Amino acid sequence: HNPPEYNGFKVGIGKSTLAGPEVQELKRRVAEARDGGRSARLTDHDIITPYIHFIVESLGMTVRPLRVVCDAGNGTGGLVGPRLLRALGHHVIELFCNLDGTFPNHHPDPTVEANLRDLQKKVADCKADLGIAWDGDADRVGAIDDNGSILWGDQLMIIFSRDVLAERPGAAIVSEVKCSQTLYDDIEKHGGRAIMWKAGHSLIKTKMKEEHALLAGEMSGHIFFRHRYFGFDDGIYSAARLLELVARDGRPLSRMLDGIPRTYASPEIRFDFPEEKKFRAVELAKERLRKHGKTIEVDGVRLVVDGGWGLVRASNTQPLLVLRWEATSEAKLREIQRLIEGTVQEIRKELA
Repeated sequence: HNPPEYNGFKVGIGKSTLAGPEVQELKRRVAEARDGGRSARLTDHDIITPYIHFIVESLGMTVRPLRVVCDAGNGTGGLVGPRLLRALGHHVIELFCNLDGTFPNHHPDPTVEANLRDLQKKVADCKADLGIAWDGDADRVGAIDDNGSILWGDQLMIIFSRDVLAERPGAAIVSEVKCSQTLYDDIEKHGGRAIMWKAGHSLIKTKMKEEHALLAGEMSGHIFFRHRYFGFDDGIYSAARLLELVARDGRPLSRMLDGIPRTYASPEIRFDFPEEKKFRAVELAKERLRKHGKTIEVDGVRLVVDGGWGLVRASNTQPLLVLRWEATSEAKLREIQRLIEGTVQEIRKELA
């Protein structure tokens, strides 16, 4: 999922993947074996066919074939996704599904609006029921409804959580601190236990295991199903689950969020901040924002006020602060924006 100049393998042993020191140890052993003149054997296995058979057997053939456009952005999703959705009985129109690691059309990242424009146009041109986009390694999913509107990760989570809770009332569902309040409210409304947690793929995954949650998800499109699946993020499986729900519901995807309160939200705003000062900045933001209302401090500080919320958190991976806000009116959104941005600007001057 990195830019094209990067390449590599994700190495797994059993159910675990190797990282950090383990990868270095593997490198050492490979070099040692090579220098020792030992030979190895390479065996090819078709993993795609049994994967497709398993999911078709699990989900069953669709009750209503849908017309779906799949944009893999020339990433690995194009190798498997269209084939699976056809096997489930849907009519698939492929867009950039041939493998090309130079990503000649657009970068395969469904969280960036510009990367979804070709998909939006194709959905409209083909009068499709929906569009699906995957990132480069297909563990994240994005969706376009029949009207060409983007469904972000928290909106997809509302649709998925309702399905899980209809079958498993009271289930725990985990999502991140950046998600809309409408998601958490909807989970509670439908009898679930909503858990707001730290942003970050591994952190969400760990929390899901701790809470025995049946579903977890992020704004980025990582969706983790433990309900009828294995608890990891598989963007191709997530797409199949979404099509299953749209086909069964009978309404167009654009109507499946009817009844969700209208809110106004900022995009994720990335505010450059020195690495050595970003965590101190968050602590200062906590102190100041506590004076303005209730705060949630599982990851940075999420200030909750009447009619909205605002977030300040430190990026896990880069020298910056992440800001976001949401409100029930545009006027309230501007008010929260002024408070959050003003607080961060003041802190930056103090720490300069």
